[in-house]
Amino acid sequence: MRRNIASFGGDPGHVTVAGQSAAAGSIAALLTMKPVRGLFRRAITHSVPGNHCTRALAEQVTAALADRLGTAPTAAALSAVEPLRLAEELSSLGAELSDHHESWGRLSRTGVAICPVVDGDVLSETPWPALASGRASGVDLLVGHTRDEFRLFSVMSGRLGQFTEQDARSALALFAPAPGGADAYRAAHPRATPEELLESVYSDALFRMPSLRLAEANTTAGGTSFLFELRLASPALGGVLGACHSLDVPLAFGTLDSPSGRGLVGDPPTPEVFAVSRELQQAWVRFATTGDPGWAAFRPDRPLTRVLDAESKTLPYPEELSRRIWEGHAPAPFDLT
Repeated sequence: MRRNIASFGGDPGHVTVAGQSAAAGSIAALLTMKPVRGLFRRAITHSVPGNHCTRALAEQVTAALADRLGTAPTAAALSAVEPLRLAEELSSLGAELSDHHESWGRLSRTGVAICPVVDGDVLSETPWPALASGRASGVDLLVGHTRDEFRLFSVMSGRLGQFTEQDARSALALFAPAPGGADAYRAAHPRATPEELLESVYSDALFRMPSLRLAEANTTAGGTSFLFELRLASPALGGVLGACHSLDVPLAFGTLDSPSGRGLVGDPPTPEVFAVSRELQQAWVRFATTGDPGWAAFRPDRPLTRVLDAESKTLPYPEELSRRIWEGHAPAPFDLT
């Protein structure tokens, strides 16, 4: 990064990396890795996933993928597979993860077969304890999540409106923090439907709480954190998407008229969509150039959050009920069961 950025008119001493979802998780992992320290000064992470897995689980997933491809479960063998075929088989494995529930546990409910591996070598631990304990150094961090993270997956799976009480019980048992997390969710949301409970715990466990905890841990490590939540509901598909996972991508890049952008924000975009898109783009530019996106920094004792909506405001962290349920719990790597 530092060697090449000058060729694009950038300053090697002020590199900013940015990513959403899996890419945000990769950036969070980079924060813990000693060989890359000092290569970037600032980081932008949208919807940081809590997905990591142990070496033992990763070996089983790799073996299953290799078996589908008819090759050995090694880096050399897998790298020799034609990329499109590799991607197709990986997607198929992700769609069939529930078949491995008995041994792959929580990973089997995510729909995503691969994630960073805590192998004790390249990645020695997850970002949250590494930062909170001082084993990793903080950076200038702009981190955010959407309000309705899991809604995208409910819609894509065709199950929106069809989740049952048994689905909610299973989701709470697998993903709510133990002990007592399932009961805490029901107490915090006494009038919630099974679907609302399921979407809440999935949104928290997979994206919202990992993002919040990263802001907290980065601040503890001496970095400066800025937090946002996207609350503007998408008008696309009759409004069923809400403020879903990935809605922030076309907003941040201004690609509202691209095919994927129109599918997420609607066609044509509303004035509110344009306004939030401009604010988010300006926040990126200000943060990359000055380290300040335009609102107050987040601190654990003053958890101010920029809420991006039709009328954006800086408020106390809006998912306080979830924050209390998850207090003291950092995302734990997925493991064999």
